[in-house]
Amino acid sequence: MRTADVAAADLVAYDALQGAVPQLGESSDHRARRGQSRVAHLLETDPEGAWVAQNADGRVVGVALALLREGLWGLSLFAVEPALQGNGIGRRLLDSALGYADGARGAIILSSTDPKAMRRYARAGFALRPAVAAAGIVDRAALPPRHPGIRAATGDDLDLTEPVSRAVRGATHATDIPASLSDGAELLVLGDRGFVVHRDGTPRLLAARDDEAAQALLRAALVASSPGATVQVDFISAGQDWAVAVALEARLALSPDGPIFVRGDVGPLRPYLPSGAYL
Repeated sequence: MRTADVAAADLVAYDALQGAVPQLGESSDHRARRGQSRVAHLLETDPEGAWVAQNADGRVVGVALALLREGLWGLSLFAVEPALQGNGIGRRLLDSALGYADGARGAIILSSTDPKAMRRYARAGFALRPAVAAAGIVDRAALPPRHPGIRAATGDDLDLTEPVSRAVRGATHATDIPASLSDGAELLVLGDRGFVVHRDGTPRLLAARDDEAAQALLRAALVASSPGATVQVDFISAGQDWAVAVALEARLALSPDGPIFVRGDVGPLRPYLPSGAYL
């Protein structure tokens, strides 16, 4: 991928994945800025993991973005133009992105429910972990008061997040959290026990040292949603019963979600709600 490919790569991903990702009620211009910011960030931090496929006319028709953080590889974005899916472009893109995982101790993929994608990941040696999502309008009256130790944080508090991230996945998120905050997300921290990045109540990343801290942080994020806004909690994997309990407490509805695929040493991955963009 080159810088000139960023806008086209984002558009391909949007066309291919718009039915599988939460719709945030944002304008098309804001969505494009947010998507292009994600692509540009990972092109800057992980150029060896950024790949596009072009047709004979040089038009971008597929994209794969992978990141590598302290020995942990993750697939951030993988999409092929819908009309061209099934003809081998996706396989070649994924192979290119997986080449960036050489030497990594572990790898994570957050999958859509697309059977073709899940087949590719399983055949690449990844183990499947089932997941559910929760969505709806938060019933604030059903949630307890916010934990007094939770406070809004800034990029200056990134050092608080690093030990927690390393405890749950063996790698920091500090490289990528600022990219989320620049798009209007908020970082909440609970001392050295955990943190959550959310955008209008929808958690984009949560990691904690214990279930109690994780539940307090998830509640704080949900309550921060705008009145009447729909929130969505994605990739609640097996073993994250603390998150299921809070979702049901807030009167959110559960539904099947794309699974998480893992390979190698990825840490306990709990208590943890991964970031779709930065895992």
